[in-house]
Parts: sequence; structure tokens; C-alpha cells
Amino acid sequence: MTIPEMTRRQELAPEHAAPVLVVDFGAQYAQLIARRVREARVYSEIVPHSMPVEEMLAKQPAAIILSGGPASIYEEGAPRVDRALLESGVPVLGVCYGFHAMADALGGTVARTDTAEFGRTEVTVSPEACLFAGQPGTQLVWMSHRDVVLAAPPGFEVTAASPSARVTAFERPDAHLFGVQWHPEVVHTVYGQEVLERFLYAGAGIEPSWTPASIIRETVAAIRDEVGDHHVICGLSGGVDSAVAAALVHEAVGDQLTCVFVDHGLLREGEREQVEQDYVAATGIRLKTLDARARFLEALAGVSDPEAKRKIVGREFIAAFEEAAAEVVVEQGSDSVEFLVQGTLYPDVVESGGGSGTAVIKSHHNVGGLPADLRFALIEPLRSLFKDEVRQLGLELGLPEAIVWRHPFPGPGLAIRILGEVTAERLTILRRADAIVREEMASAGLERSVWQFPVILLADVRSVGVQGDGRTYGHPVVLRPVSSEDAMTADWYRLPEEVLARISTRITNEVEEVNRVVLDVTSKPPGSIEWE
Repeated sequence: MTIPEMTRRQELAPEHAAPVLVVDFGAQYAQLIARRVREARVYSEIVPHSMPVEEMLAKQPAAIILSGGPASIYEEGAPRVDRALLESGVPVLGVCYGFHAMADALGGTVARTDTAEFGRTEVTVSPEACLFAGQPGTQLVWMSHRDVVLAAPPGFEVTAASPSARVTAFERPDAHLFGVQWHPEVVHTVYGQEVLERFLYAGAGIEPSWTPASIIRETVAAIRDEVGDHHVICGLSGGVDSAVAAALVHEAVGDQLTCVFVDHGLLREGEREQVEQDYVAATGIRLKTLDARARFLEALAGVSDPEAKRKIVGREFIAAFEEAAAEVVVEQGSDSVEFLVQGTLYPDVVESGGGSGTAVIKSHHNVGGLPADLRFALIEPLRSLFKDEVRQLGLELGLPEAIVWRHPFPGPGLAIRILGEVTAERLTILRRADAIVREEMASAGLERSVWQFPVILLADVRSVGVQGDGRTYGHPVVLRPVSSEDAMTADWYRLPEEVLARISTRITNEVEEVNRVVLDVTSKPPGSIEWE
């Protein structure tokens, strides 16, 4: 049976009044600025510098932050700030290139000098200035520039200087306009968060009200209003995004929600039980489980190419989910089921060009690639949130910590952590090795210190080893612990030697087919986090 076609599709996510707009001039840190504003308990959105002033002001922003960027303001074709934006009365903070663009638009002077400033730099600030009140007069900041502001715009007070630049910050509090040469959003700027909060609270007069409780309250109300008496379906993966999305919808409409969990046999040890027992017990959500393990193994038989494995898993998952969803439609009545929950996050939207005209960075599985004849209206309750905010909501909603703090896990699961053909035997080997890693990380209290910890089985590789009195010919496994904030860039995590030693000893002792454990010490870039 197929699910009945429906006549409309929409993306339901709550609207937020009076956002802080982060105007992106091509900065690698635009998302980080938005996140730091959120950490100050103020809602923010990223918009492109190409957005017309009228559209920005139509959003009724509480404040605007002009980001950094790679251009030089005096070059032909460089993006500029419309003076009308700066004269609109909306508080504005310029950062790095945004500082230059503000100075240029208001009659200041920007030029290139022979002395660049990159990395940690000491600046002298005016403690009586709005941005620096209550802070030391000398601060370490993170610079990244060759261009400097030689003269502040008329009416502005210079409030900071560095050894190489006389003007590294200025402000005009009566017009609510401020600027800094450095990057307050990065952790290397010691008082960076304080500077941002001074702008938000004192410079722009914003009350910090963006909290997990307020997000839940707004989101639940929006879902309840839109869904009405209809039924909702959600696909649970076992990850934090779908778990929190489903919990929010359940908070809004209760038993009108049915969650579908497809066990494709590519999960890690204990994850099915975690969903069926712990998650359901915590939320009371109605859950339908489809055991599709044999189906996926059959489809993956003989396939080693990673892209082919991804496509097979994606195809089979959609087919399996549709079968389970069709059963829900029959149970609930074909006229009742109208909405599908999806755990899209804000970086997914920005990176997929789904925001306000944002450039496409990548096609993401949560945004792009949806069927053109999608049968449901979409509910995307996490569409405006970053991953750390999703975790905060999960804790606020009382979800099990094991799910809230679960590391990101690829949709194709262990299929792409086995380099080679996926078989039942190889899945068992990898599950056992992965379980040991997770146990030892938990025992050492390091679970939350890493962003992700893939364990990879080199299934088509064997190496000679010695165990007991005999030679072995076993598989190597690769440990890939990484630290990151958003997975766009990552560094390999420096695990304590004693933890590495315990992991290696246990794997080679307890997983008979493995006789070698190696550590991947590659950052991203050049290497990706996953091996396939």
C-alpha cells in the first residue's frame, strides 16, 4: 500500500520576533557570531550581505552585526554597507571587515598598511567606553587583517588601539553604532563574549530572553496551532535531533504523533534498545519499530563502493519508512495523517542555501533531496537552532542523557565505517570494538570532550600479528576521535596515553578478529571526519 498523496507541503518552524541579524560578508566565522549571540540568550539569524536594506529592516531586527570577510573595502566590486542601514536607528556592530565597511560608509578612511596583524594581539581599550565598561584596559584579542581604519567617521570616538593600528575600535553610542577590528566571537579573544554582550545589552538595549524554556514554549504553541486535530509521523534515528524534534511535537499534540523507528541493522550496540525502552519510557511516545535488518544486508551484499553503499541505504530506508508510515495511515485513517516531522537544524538551512538567499555550500540530506511529490507537510521544529541548543532543549524536556549527548552518527550507520563489503560478521566485529571504545571513554569521563569518535574496520585489510604462541592474520581497526564545534572543521583529539592503551589492549584481547589498533591523527581539512 502507498501513502495517499496530499495537496500541500510547507515547512513549519516557529517565527521569532526582533532577531539580531548577522550580515555575512563571506566570513568563516559568521555562524560562530550567531552562536555567540545565542549564548548571550538573544535570538540571531544569518542573512547575506546582498539582502536589500528594506528586507533586513522588514524583519524588525533588534540589532545588526556586520561580519568579517575576505575582501578589501577599497577594491572594485567589494561588498559595501548601505548607509541607509546605518542611519535606520537599528543598533549596529561592525566586526573586522564589517568594521571597515561601516567606517567607509560613514566617511572614515580605510587603507592597507605595511604591517599586518594576525593571531593574538594586545590592544589598549578605553574602560569608560560602552563596549569595554568593567573590563581591563589591556586585552588579548584575535586579529586577522592587513587593512586598517586610519580615521574614524565624523562624530565617532576611538576606543581602542593596537601597536600597529591607532583605530581598532570606535563607537557612537547616541546613534547606537559600534565597531571593533578584532574577532570577539573566537575563544582566543579573552573578553570577546563580554564585548558582544555589552553591545547587545547596553548598546542595543536587548533583554536576554532566548532560553530553552522560551524556545519550547514558542515552538509547542506554533505546532499545536498548525497541526490542529491531524496526525503526525516522525522517523526516529536514535540521534539527538530526531529525538528532540519528536519530543517537542509530542509535547504539543500528544498521541496525535506516531514515531517510526527503522532498524536497518547498521546501528551500534544497544541503540535499538535505547530508543525502544529508554526514550519511550521518558516521553510516552507511541513507537512503531520495523525490523529491516535482513533487507538491508541483502541489498548491501557484494557492495564495497562507499557512495553506492550510501545510495543503497538511503533508498532502502525510504522504502522501509514508507511501508511503516503506510501502516500508520491505515491505523489512523487516510484523512488524518498530514504532517511529517524532520530534524533539520539551522546550519543545515544556511549551508544548503535555504536561508535568506544564502550561498549554497553543500547539499545536505536534511534539506536537499526531498522527493518532489512529498506526501506530507513538513514540521521542522529545530530549523532555527544550533546543535548545542538542541541538546539544551533535550535536557529541558527530560530526555535520557545517553540520547541527548550521543555523538553525531552518519545516516548509513556502520555501513560506511566498514571499508569493504558489509556482512553480518563484519558488523559484529565493528560493534564489539566500538562498544569497547565507548565504555572506556565513559569510564575516563571523556565522552563529552570529543565531538565524534568513529571506529573504522579495515575489512579488506589483514596484517600479521602475534598472540600467545601463534601468529595471527587479523583486521586493523582505526580510532578517529575528533574535536569540533560544527563539523565544518575538526582536529584530532589528543586522548591520554593510558586511555589509548586500555582501548587497544581490550580490543585486541576481546575482539578475536582484530590484531591491530591504529590512531588517525589527521585534521579536517584535509581529511574528512568519516573515512567513507
